[in-house]
Amino acid sequence: MSAADAVRQAPPRRYALVLPPGWVRIPLREGTKDALEKVLFSHMAEVPEGIARDDAMRFRLDMRRQLEKQARAARRNGGLDLYLPVLPRGGIFLMASFIVAEMPIGQNHPTPPEAVLTRLADENVPGGTATTVDVAGKPALRRSYRSVPDQEEPGSAPEAVRRIALPTRRVDYVLPVPDDPGRWISVTFSTPGDGDVDSEFTGVLVELFDAIVGTFAWSDE
Repeated sequence: MSAADAVRQAPPRRYALVLPPGWVRIPLREGTKDALEKVLFSHMAEVPEGIARDDAMRFRLDMRRQLEKQARAARRNGGLDLYLPVLPRGGIFLMASFIVAEMPIGQNHPTPPEAVLTRLADENVPGGTATTVDVAGKPALRRSYRSVPDQEEPGSAPEAVRRIALPTRRVDYVLPVPDDPGRWISVTFSTPGDGDVDSEFTGVLVELFDAIVGTFAWSDE
């Protein structure tokens, strides 16, 4: 690997987030396997209501396959970290997650952040909105929209936990890395909520994500 390649592949400055109880971070650049093991066999001591005791291991193995698939896809797209809830609420696991990833914006020809944000805000977001917001004391972009799947996602879990591809509510934050021209990250949230992307329950999950991003801070530690 050349020195230039090493620079391009180095992650941005460190950041910090305050997570709600029951949420965990899965690093995607290194330590992914160990983090998944900890999540599945330490944090996930409980299984959702409706899953028989004899199906508990099968449930965890299926969850591991799903999480590994999600982690691989996120890493291929510049993912740094995957965040998800691992403790059930009222016997139900929340179907939600968000990914922090690098974005290939202006890496070869750095552009002033204000110009990039203006251009992104002007782009059409079908069925959604794009607004300029403040994150960690700096301008950023927030996009909110719906995503409709083309087909069901296959799965081998018991019917009670089989993951079906549902319409999802998505929220993206796009942030420039301070004092590092041409470096950007995204924080992308996705949830089918309770199956209705416009329901009050789904709205509460979006508000929770917005609150998490509200704790975002850059760190040199």
